[in-house]
Amino acid sequence: MNRTRLLAHCWFAGTLLLGILGMLLPLPQVLEAFKPYWPALVLLYWILADDKRVTLGLAFALGLGIDLLNSVLLGEQALRLTLLAFIALRFRWQLRFFPFWQQALVVLVLLLNDRLVQLLVRISSAHEPLPPLAWWLSPFVGAVLWPFLYSLLNDLRSRLRLQ
Repeated sequence: MNRTRLLAHCWFAGTLLLGILGMLLPLPQVLEAFKPYWPALVLLYWILADDKRVTLGLAFALGLGIDLLNSVLLGEQALRLTLLAFIALRFRWQLRFFPFWQQALVVLVLLLNDRLVQLLVRISSAHEPLPPLAWWLSPFVGAVLWPFLYSLLNDLRSRLRLQ
């Protein structure tokens, strides 16, 4: 394997790892509602940026790994990320040509759908009470951050001259 391909694989794995670490990063209780779902945002970036790297199997495996790290119901994150990846992969070719503000709206819908799936899983399996209204703020923060995250990762990828 040549050096460029190795660097590309490391960059791919490193960004996914940073997304997981961003999710695990503890924040003060006041800011916890504003923390976006970083693994989903990074996975969405790779779905739009590279059409061969992200598969449903990768999304499922990433979700299972996050489930183990996060100590939640096994399969919850896997289901969420697989569903998100399925929808994004289905509409990838249309999404790639949207301007950033339209992509951000689609990301908002995908993240709201993710929250709804999370709510349904937790209510049906763990019988948890309904979360507070601030719990729904995270998808909006993720949608606002989307253009910046996409631009940053795309710029770093082009500076490293990775395919």
